[in-house]
Amino acid sequence: FAILTTSVFSYGAAPKVGRTAAARYFQLEKKAERRSMASNDSDPSYPSSTSSSGSHLKDHFMALGFGTFSDAIAYNWAHNGKESNIGKWGADLTYRFSEQDHLFDESLRISYNEYKPADQAASKLSILYAITFPEASSKFPIYFGVAGGLGVYLKQIDQESLVSFDYQLYLGLRAFNLFDSVGVYVEGGMRNHLHITSDGQFNGTFLSLGTIFNF
Repeated sequence: FAILTTSVFSYGAAPKVGRTAAARYFQLEKKAERRSMASNDSDPSYPSSTSSSGSHLKDHFMALGFGTFSDAIAYNWAHNGKESNIGKWGADLTYRFSEQDHLFDESLRISYNEYKPADQAASKLSILYAITFPEASSKFPIYFGVAGGLGVYLKQIDQESLVSFDYQLYLGLRAFNLFDSVGVYVEGGMRNHLHITSDGQFNGTFLSLGTIFNF
């Protein structure tokens, strides 16, 4: 009887093995890993792989550039027919407000341009919605995009439309965070518009240089 009792006691005290014990062990390991990860995420001193570094782009950036028209042709603006070299200079303020699926950026672009059709001064402010490929977070130096929107003349010659439909196609080179959070870009492309309430049209090529502010 003593031998039987000892055997039963030893069997009950023996460690559990087999599939059930292994499954229980891995469950405990997973719970421990989750607790460790949660503790590290809540600790601001823990270096996360997704945390921003000095070279990591922040959520938004703004670009400010100035440039000039290298070629410009107007049709039926101020007079019937074709007129060349009426584009003068311009400035752009571009603010990126969204990134879509790590594919492209959405931006608001405000462009100011000056012209001289028929030797008369004209100036226009354009508010454009722009899409740029690839997204800035890729930090790829070459980019291209398209922008379109409404142009409002601040100064226009007589009997011509005060509003226009503006569209731009552009290609550029960019470098982010060269000086802390400031970078540079150079951009070229087409800047065209169609007068809405008159038959004037403008086609121009543009080259600009500017700075990028990352914040």
